[in-house]
Amino acid sequence: MGRDDRDEMCEEALHDWARAEKARQALVAPSTAEQLAQVFRALADPTRVRIVSALARAELCVGDLASVLDMSISAVSHQLRLLRELRVVRKRRDGKHVYYALDDEHVGDLFARGLEHVQHT
Repeated sequence: MGRDDRDEMCEEALHDWARAEKARQALVAPSTAEQLAQVFRALADPTRVRIVSALARAELCVGDLASVLDMSISAVSHQLRLLRELRVVRKRRDGKHVYYALDDEHVGDLFARGLEHVQHT
């Protein structure tokens, strides 16, 4: 074990039982952790982040999104399908058009907070 590894570890296995117990009680359930990890995986792709960025401003149809992102409709549709399956975006049909928007305000908040974090200096 190198010196850097020792700097990352406590010298005792359990230092503060009460604090550790509070953390244990606050843990999310494994199934919830998996769902949240899926949302973060969805946002781990720069193209999907750009789609979420555009939809954070306005509801858009696939063609408009493709134009905004300078991508093919097919490529955008593929990404939207994944985002929809993960409940990041939702669709709404209006006649011949299908419009996409963020699934709810939580997605917008999550995106805004992440953006705020990476832009923080």
